Amino acid sequence: MNALHQRSIVIDGLIIAKWDRSIFEDMRRGGLSAASCTVSVWEGFQDTVANIADMKALIRDCQDLAILVRTAEDIPRAKREGKVGVILSFQNAHACEDHLGHVEAFADMGVRVIQLCYNTQNLVGTGCYERDGGLSGYGQELIREMNRVGIMVDLSHVGGRTSREAILASTRPVCYSHCAPLGLKEHPRNKSDDELRFIADHGGFVGVTMFPPFLRRGVEATVDDYVEAIGYTIDRVGEDCVGVGTDFTQGYDKGFFDWITHDKGRYRRLTDFGPILNPEGIRTIGEFPNLTDAMARAGWPESRIEKVIGANWLRVFGEVWAT
Repeated sequence: MNALHQRSIVIDGLIIAKWDRSIFEDMRRGGLSAASCTVSVWEGFQDTVANIADMKALIRDCQDLAILVRTAEDIPRAKREGKVGVILSFQNAHACEDHLGHVEAFADMGVRVIQLCYNTQNLVGTGCYERDGGLSGYGQELIREMNRVGIMVDLSHVGGRTSREAILASTRPVCYSHCAPLGLKEHPRNKSDDELRFIADHGGFVGVTMFPPFLRRGVEATVDDYVEAIGYTIDRVGEDCVGVGTDFTQGYDKGFFDWITHDKGRYRRLTDFGPILNPEGIRTIGEFPNLTDAMARAGWPESRIEKVIGANWLRVFGEVWAT
Protein backbone atom coordinates (compact mmCIF):
# COMPACT_ATOMS: atom_id res chain seq x y z
CA MET A 1 0.00 0.00 0.00
CA ASN A 2 1.52 3.32 -1.04
CA ALA A 3 2.06 6.13 1.43
CA LEU A 4 -0.65 8.39 -0.02
CA HIS A 5 -3.30 5.69 0.23
CA GLN A 6 -2.14 4.75 3.70
CA ARG A 7 -2.45 8.25 5.14
CA SER A 8 -5.64 9.28 3.31
CA ILE A 9 -9.28 8.94 4.29
CA VAL A 10 -10.57 6.30 1.86
CA ILE A 11 -14.33 5.98 1.38
CA ASP A 12 -16.28 3.71 -0.95
CA GLY A 13 -19.70 5.21 -1.65
CA LEU A 14 -21.34 1.83 -2.34
CA ILE A 15 -20.55 -1.79 -1.56
CA ILE A 16 -23.25 -4.47 -1.78
CA ALA A 17 -21.27 -7.50 -0.60
CA LYS A 18 -22.33 -10.72 1.08
CA TRP A 19 -21.61 -9.41 4.53
CA ASP A 20 -19.39 -11.51 6.80
CA ARG A 21 -16.09 -11.20 8.63
CA SER A 22 -14.07 -11.92 5.50
CA ILE A 23 -15.52 -8.83 3.78
CA PHE A 24 -14.54 -6.59 6.70
CA GLU A 25 -11.06 -8.14 6.66
CA ASP A 26 -10.73 -7.37 2.95
CA MET A 27 -12.00 -3.82 3.49
CA ARG A 28 -9.27 -3.27 6.06
CA ARG A 29 -6.73 -4.93 3.77
CA GLY A 30 -7.73 -2.42 1.11
CA GLY A 31 -7.19 0.51 3.47
CA LEU A 32 -10.83 1.61 3.54
CA SER A 33 -11.74 4.09 6.26
CA ALA A 34 -15.47 3.62 5.59
CA ALA A 35 -17.97 2.31 3.06
CA SER A 36 -21.65 2.76 2.39
CA CYS A 37 -22.95 -0.77 2.93
CA THR A 38 -26.24 -1.87 1.37
CA VAL A 39 -28.68 -3.54 3.80
CA SER A 40 -31.90 -3.22 1.76
CA VAL A 41 -32.85 -3.53 -1.91
CA TRP A 42 -36.22 -5.19 -2.51
CA GLU A 43 -37.04 -5.88 1.16
CA GLY A 44 -39.95 -4.26 2.97
CA PHE A 45 -39.84 -2.65 6.41
CA GLN A 46 -39.78 -5.79 8.56
CA ASP A 47 -37.16 -7.67 6.54
CA THR A 48 -35.00 -4.55 6.33
CA VAL A 49 -35.08 -4.15 10.12
CA ALA A 50 -33.95 -7.77 10.33
CA ASN A 51 -31.07 -7.03 7.92
CA ILE A 52 -30.01 -4.05 10.04
CA ALA A 53 -30.10 -6.20 13.17
CA ASP A 54 -27.94 -8.82 11.43
CA MET A 55 -25.42 -6.18 10.31
CA LYS A 56 -25.18 -4.71 13.79
CA ALA A 57 -24.65 -8.18 15.25
CA LEU A 58 -21.87 -8.74 12.70
CA ILE A 59 -20.24 -5.42 13.64
CA ARG A 60 -20.34 -6.41 17.32
CA ASP A 61 -18.81 -9.80 16.50
CA CYS A 62 -16.12 -8.03 14.45
CA GLN A 63 -15.48 -5.09 16.77
CA ASP A 64 -11.75 -5.50 16.19
CA LEU A 65 -12.39 -4.69 12.51
CA ALA A 66 -15.46 -2.47 12.17
CA ILE A 67 -17.55 0.26 13.77
CA LEU A 68 -21.00 1.63 12.93
CA VAL A 69 -20.87 5.13 11.44
CA ARG A 70 -23.48 7.53 12.78
CA THR A 71 -21.66 10.85 12.24
CA ALA A 72 -19.01 12.07 9.81
CA GLU A 73 -16.59 12.24 12.74
CA ASP A 74 -16.86 8.46 13.12
CA ILE A 75 -15.02 7.97 9.82
CA PRO A 76 -11.66 9.51 10.79
CA ARG A 77 -12.09 7.82 14.18
CA ALA A 78 -12.39 4.45 12.45
CA LYS A 79 -9.19 5.19 10.53
CA ARG A 80 -7.33 6.19 13.71
CA GLU A 81 -8.41 2.95 15.36
CA GLY A 82 -7.38 0.84 12.37
CA LYS A 83 -10.97 -0.19 11.68
CA VAL A 84 -13.51 0.24 8.90
CA GLY A 85 -16.58 2.45 9.31
CA VAL A 86 -19.84 0.82 8.22
CA ILE A 87 -22.42 3.27 6.82
CA LEU A 88 -25.86 1.66 6.68
CA SER A 89 -27.54 2.38 3.36
CA PHE A 90 -30.54 1.30 1.28
CA GLN A 91 -30.77 0.96 -2.49
CA ASN A 92 -34.54 1.41 -2.42
CA ALA A 93 -37.00 3.49 -0.41
CA HIS A 94 -39.43 0.56 -0.63
CA ALA A 95 -38.47 -0.31 2.96
CA CYS A 96 -40.08 2.96 4.13
CA GLU A 97 -43.37 1.64 2.70
CA ASP A 98 -46.15 4.25 3.01
CA HIS A 99 -45.21 5.50 6.48
CA LEU A 100 -43.12 8.67 6.78
CA GLY A 101 -42.39 7.82 10.41
CA HIS A 102 -40.28 4.91 9.21
CA VAL A 103 -37.71 7.40 7.90
CA GLU A 104 -36.91 8.72 11.38
CA ALA A 105 -37.04 5.19 12.78
CA PHE A 106 -34.40 4.11 10.25
CA ALA A 107 -32.31 7.18 11.05
CA ASP A 108 -32.42 6.22 14.73
CA MET A 109 -31.21 2.74 13.74
CA GLY A 110 -28.21 4.32 12.02
CA VAL A 111 -29.27 4.44 8.36
CA ARG A 112 -27.51 7.33 6.63
CA VAL A 113 -28.19 6.90 2.88
CA ILE A 114 -31.42 5.88 1.10
CA GLN A 115 -31.76 5.52 -2.67
CA LEU A 116 -35.23 6.59 -3.75
CA CYS A 117 -35.94 3.82 -6.30
CA TYR A 118 -34.24 0.64 -7.42
CA ASN A 119 -34.69 0.36 -11.19
CA THR A 120 -38.53 0.44 -11.24
CA GLN A 121 -41.56 2.29 -9.93
CA ASN A 122 -42.33 2.55 -6.22
CA LEU A 123 -44.40 4.92 -4.08
CA VAL A 124 -41.71 7.60 -4.34
CA GLY A 125 -40.96 7.77 -8.04
CA THR A 126 -39.58 5.84 -10.99
CA GLY A 127 -36.41 3.84 -11.58
CA CYS A 128 -34.16 3.95 -14.61
CA TYR A 129 -35.57 0.90 -16.41
CA GLU A 130 -39.08 2.15 -17.19
CA ARG A 131 -41.04 5.21 -18.32
CA ASP A 132 -40.43 7.93 -15.76
CA GLY A 133 -43.51 9.55 -14.22
CA GLY A 134 -41.45 11.75 -11.90
CA LEU A 135 -41.42 12.28 -8.16
CA SER A 136 -44.73 11.60 -6.40
CA GLY A 137 -46.29 13.83 -3.76
CA TYR A 138 -45.29 11.20 -1.20
CA GLY A 139 -41.79 11.34 -2.67
CA GLN A 140 -41.66 15.08 -2.00
CA GLU A 141 -42.65 14.45 1.62
CA LEU A 142 -40.13 11.63 1.96
CA ILE A 143 -37.28 13.87 0.79
CA ARG A 144 -38.30 16.60 3.24
CA GLU A 145 -38.24 14.04 6.04
CA MET A 146 -34.87 12.66 4.92
CA ASN A 147 -33.50 16.20 4.88
CA ARG A 148 -34.85 16.80 8.37
CA VAL A 149 -33.34 13.71 9.96
CA GLY A 150 -30.06 13.80 8.01
CA ILE A 151 -30.34 10.88 5.60
CA MET A 152 -28.68 11.36 2.20
CA VAL A 153 -30.84 11.02 -0.93
CA ASP A 154 -29.28 8.65 -3.47
CA LEU A 155 -30.40 8.67 -7.13
CA SER A 156 -28.11 6.09 -8.76
CA HIS A 157 -30.81 3.70 -10.06
CA VAL A 158 -33.46 6.43 -10.37
CA GLY A 159 -35.00 7.65 -13.62
CA GLY A 160 -33.95 10.96 -15.14
CA ARG A 161 -37.15 12.94 -14.46
CA THR A 162 -37.54 11.64 -10.90
CA SER A 163 -33.86 12.42 -10.25
CA ARG A 164 -34.15 15.98 -11.57
CA GLU A 165 -37.23 16.66 -9.45
CA ALA A 166 -35.56 15.12 -6.39
CA ILE A 167 -32.46 17.27 -6.87
CA LEU A 168 -34.66 20.37 -6.96
CA ALA A 169 -36.76 19.23 -3.99
CA SER A 170 -33.88 18.51 -1.61
CA THR A 171 -32.46 21.23 0.62
CA ARG A 172 -29.35 19.13 1.28
CA PRO A 173 -26.84 17.65 -1.18
CA VAL A 174 -28.02 14.52 -2.97
CA CYS A 175 -25.88 11.96 -4.78
CA TYR A 176 -25.46 9.42 -7.48
CA SER A 177 -23.52 7.14 -5.14
CA HIS A 178 -22.53 4.71 -7.89
CA CYS A 179 -22.96 5.61 -11.55
CA ALA A 180 -20.92 5.76 -14.73
CA PRO A 181 -20.93 8.28 -17.59
CA LEU A 182 -23.21 7.68 -20.56
CA GLY A 183 -20.61 9.49 -22.68
CA LEU A 184 -18.32 6.46 -22.40
CA LYS A 185 -20.90 3.65 -22.49
CA GLU A 186 -24.52 3.62 -23.62
CA HIS A 187 -26.57 1.98 -20.85
CA PRO A 188 -29.87 2.85 -19.08
CA ARG A 189 -28.05 2.98 -15.74
CA ASN A 190 -25.44 5.49 -16.89
CA LYS A 191 -25.80 9.25 -16.54
CA SER A 192 -25.58 11.77 -19.39
CA ASP A 193 -23.26 14.74 -19.28
CA ASP A 194 -26.28 16.98 -18.71
CA GLU A 195 -27.44 14.84 -15.77
CA LEU A 196 -23.96 14.90 -14.23
CA ARG A 197 -23.74 18.66 -14.59
CA PHE A 198 -27.25 19.22 -13.23
CA ILE A 199 -26.62 17.39 -9.96
CA ALA A 200 -23.25 19.09 -9.54
CA ASP A 201 -24.64 22.55 -10.35
CA HIS A 202 -27.21 22.03 -7.56
CA GLY A 203 -24.66 21.10 -4.90
CA GLY A 204 -24.88 17.33 -5.40
CA PHE A 205 -22.29 14.60 -5.55
CA VAL A 206 -21.24 11.87 -8.01
CA GLY A 207 -19.74 8.55 -6.98
CA VAL A 208 -18.35 6.70 -10.00
CA THR A 209 -18.83 2.94 -10.27
CA MET A 210 -16.56 0.29 -11.75
CA PHE A 211 -19.39 -2.24 -12.30
CA PRO A 212 -18.21 -3.80 -15.58
CA PRO A 213 -21.45 -3.63 -17.65
CA PHE A 214 -21.35 0.17 -17.23
CA LEU A 215 -17.70 0.68 -18.24
CA ARG A 216 -16.55 1.34 -21.81
CA ARG A 217 -14.72 -2.00 -22.16
CA GLY A 218 -17.01 -4.12 -19.99
CA VAL A 219 -15.38 -7.27 -18.63
CA GLU A 220 -12.19 -6.36 -20.51
CA ALA A 221 -11.78 -3.27 -18.31
CA THR A 222 -8.82 -2.69 -16.03
CA VAL A 223 -8.36 -0.38 -13.09
CA ASP A 224 -7.04 2.18 -15.59
CA ASP A 225 -10.39 2.10 -17.42
CA TYR A 226 -12.04 2.81 -14.08
CA VAL A 227 -9.79 5.85 -13.62
CA GLU A 228 -10.78 6.90 -17.16
CA ALA A 229 -14.47 6.92 -16.13
CA ILE A 230 -13.70 8.92 -12.97
CA GLY A 231 -11.56 11.37 -14.96
CA TYR A 232 -14.29 11.81 -17.59
CA THR A 233 -16.73 12.72 -14.84
CA ILE A 234 -14.31 15.16 -13.25
CA ASP A 235 -13.82 16.86 -16.62
CA ARG A 236 -17.59 17.52 -16.70
CA VAL A 237 -18.30 18.53 -13.11
CA GLY A 238 -14.99 19.33 -11.41
CA GLU A 239 -12.90 17.42 -8.90
CA ASP A 240 -14.64 18.66 -5.74
CA CYS A 241 -17.89 16.72 -6.13
CA VAL A 242 -16.65 13.36 -7.41
CA GLY A 243 -15.77 10.25 -5.45
CA VAL A 244 -15.59 6.47 -5.64
CA GLY A 245 -18.64 4.18 -5.49
CA THR A 246 -17.36 0.81 -6.68
CA ASP A 247 -20.54 -1.30 -6.35
CA PHE A 248 -18.50 -4.31 -5.22
CA THR A 249 -20.71 -7.42 -5.13
CA GLN A 250 -18.09 -9.56 -3.42
CA GLY A 251 -19.14 -13.01 -2.22
CA TYR A 252 -22.31 -13.33 -4.31
CA ASP A 253 -23.18 -15.93 -6.94
CA LYS A 254 -25.47 -15.95 -9.99
CA GLY A 255 -28.57 -16.30 -7.79
CA PHE A 256 -27.95 -12.84 -6.36
CA PHE A 257 -27.77 -11.24 -9.80
CA ASP A 258 -30.97 -13.03 -10.83
CA TRP A 259 -32.65 -11.53 -7.75
CA ILE A 260 -31.51 -7.94 -8.29
CA THR A 261 -32.22 -7.93 -12.03
CA HIS A 262 -35.90 -8.91 -11.70
CA ASP A 263 -38.52 -6.36 -10.72
CA LYS A 264 -39.13 -6.61 -6.96
CA GLY A 265 -36.67 -9.51 -7.03
CA ARG A 266 -39.22 -11.91 -8.53
CA TYR A 267 -41.18 -10.48 -11.48
CA ARG A 268 -40.12 -9.43 -14.98
CA ARG A 269 -36.45 -9.44 -15.93
CA LEU A 270 -35.19 -5.87 -16.24
CA THR A 271 -31.71 -6.48 -17.65
CA ASP A 272 -29.15 -9.21 -18.20
CA PHE A 273 -25.64 -8.23 -17.17
CA GLY A 274 -23.98 -11.33 -18.58
CA PRO A 275 -20.69 -12.39 -16.97
CA ILE A 276 -19.55 -10.15 -14.12
CA LEU A 277 -15.80 -9.70 -13.77
CA ASN A 278 -14.48 -6.65 -11.95
CA PRO A 279 -11.73 -4.63 -13.65
CA GLU A 280 -8.30 -6.23 -13.64
CA GLY A 281 -6.27 -4.76 -10.80
CA ILE A 282 -9.27 -4.16 -8.55
CA ARG A 283 -11.08 -7.49 -8.64
CA THR A 284 -11.43 -7.55 -4.85
CA ILE A 285 -11.90 -4.90 -2.17
CA GLY A 286 -8.45 -5.72 -0.82
CA GLU A 287 -6.92 -4.43 -4.06
CA PHE A 288 -8.27 -0.92 -3.44
CA PRO A 289 -4.74 0.61 -3.15
CA ASN A 290 -4.24 -0.22 -6.83
CA LEU A 291 -6.86 2.44 -7.62
CA THR A 292 -4.73 5.12 -5.95
CA ASP A 293 -1.71 3.84 -7.86
CA ALA A 294 -3.65 4.03 -11.15
CA MET A 295 -4.69 7.62 -10.43
CA ALA A 296 -1.05 8.53 -9.85
CA ARG A 297 -0.07 6.68 -13.03
CA ALA A 298 -2.61 8.81 -14.91
CA GLY A 299 -0.74 11.89 -13.75
CA TRP A 300 -3.23 13.08 -11.14
CA PRO A 301 -1.79 15.37 -8.45
CA GLU A 302 -1.94 14.07 -4.88
CA SER A 303 -4.45 16.77 -3.92
CA ARG A 304 -6.94 15.45 -6.49
CA ILE A 305 -6.38 11.83 -5.51
CA GLU A 306 -6.98 12.59 -1.82
CA LYS A 307 -10.26 14.33 -2.65
CA VAL A 308 -11.59 11.60 -4.92
CA ILE A 309 -10.67 8.57 -2.80
CA GLY A 310 -12.34 9.94 0.29
CA ALA A 311 -12.05 13.58 1.33
CA ASN A 312 -14.91 14.70 -0.93
CA TRP A 313 -17.28 12.02 0.43
CA LEU A 314 -16.32 12.94 3.99
CA ARG A 315 -17.15 16.60 3.38
CA VAL A 316 -20.53 15.97 1.77
CA PHE A 317 -21.53 13.38 4.40
CA GLY A 318 -20.81 15.98 7.03
CA GLU A 319 -23.07 18.47 5.25
CA VAL A 320 -25.97 16.02 4.93
CA TRP A 321 -25.79 14.24 8.26
CA ALA A 322 -25.60 17.38 10.42
CA THR A 323 -28.92 17.76 12.26
